[in-house]
Amino acid sequence: MGAIQRVFNKDKNLSRLIVVFLAVFAVCAFMKGSLFLSVSNFQSIGKQFPEFGLLAIAMAFTLYTAGIDLSVVAVANLSAVLVAKILPAVITPETSPEMVLVILFLAFIGALLFGTLCGAINGFLIGWVGITPILATLGTQALFTGCAIVLTNGSTLGGLPKEVANGMGANVLGLPVPFIIFAVFALLSVFVMEKSTLGYKLRMLGTSVKASTFSGFNNVRLFLANYMISGFLSAVAGLVMLGRFNSAKADYGASYVMEVILIAVLGGVDPYGGKGNMKGVIIAIFIVQMISSWLNMYEGISNFYRQIIWGVLLILVLIYNYVVSEREKKKASK
Repeated sequence: MGAIQRVFNKDKNLSRLIVVFLAVFAVCAFMKGSLFLSVSNFQSIGKQFPEFGLLAIAMAFTLYTAGIDLSVVAVANLSAVLVAKILPAVITPETSPEMVLVILFLAFIGALLFGTLCGAINGFLIGWVGITPILATLGTQALFTGCAIVLTNGSTLGGLPKEVANGMGANVLGLPVPFIIFAVFALLSVFVMEKSTLGYKLRMLGTSVKASTFSGFNNVRLFLANYMISGFLSAVAGLVMLGRFNSAKADYGASYVMEVILIAVLGGVDPYGGKGNMKGVIIAIFIVQMISSWLNMYEGISNFYRQIIWGVLLILVLIYNYVVSEREKKKASK
């Protein structure tokens, strides 16, 4: 208990998020009872949130350095579209099951490398060329989305091997495969951001570009590394969506950009850079997913209202974070 108390005292934002998580869980359970608390609902949640959870972690990395990546969804979709274009052309009814698995493995690796390349383009534009992150990633968002539209002719690509949907729809020890994928990369992200040298350097870069330069860090390489991580995680999210929908399209998850920014900020990542941790972001992912699942249980609430809800929540969180920040500044000055 003493160790837990020390953690809460050290990270007040994390303790607040845990309280919010428990409060949201209690409200959802009270309002919808057995429907919300059912095993099938939790398994459904485990299959739904990993895609935008991975995108939220990707967004958190870029916000951590006082940047932003508006292209995360576009990278995810384009990576998935490339796989969906290649697989039906390469895999035929005569292809052996063993060769199908090899082709799938190579296609997925290629998609992850492509997503990393897209991130490197963002990092180059921001770190080397000096374009403001919001403008650079807005431009690449349009570029990547446009490429996906051209490749799909604006339609949905299907006809994927059954192994794709079967793999993503499977459970391992009762846990959905997408949840396991998310858990692996979430833990790795916590380690990178909070325990590694790269995380320390990114924190320094987010706090002050000049301080990072005077510390002897190569800022261009840091921007490249940061946005390559974002691109890689976006590609992973794209593959998860590919398996869940068993298809690919240029505009899947179009509403996720607002959602993942909300999650990162709610998780305690400062948009001005240098503050926040991944543990808070992970808890925020579960909070937003619980709210989303709870809203889905009300047939009278249209999905068209979802953007309004997320927008209002984002504004409220930003206001709250500003008030808390100003209060802490006043305390420190006394």
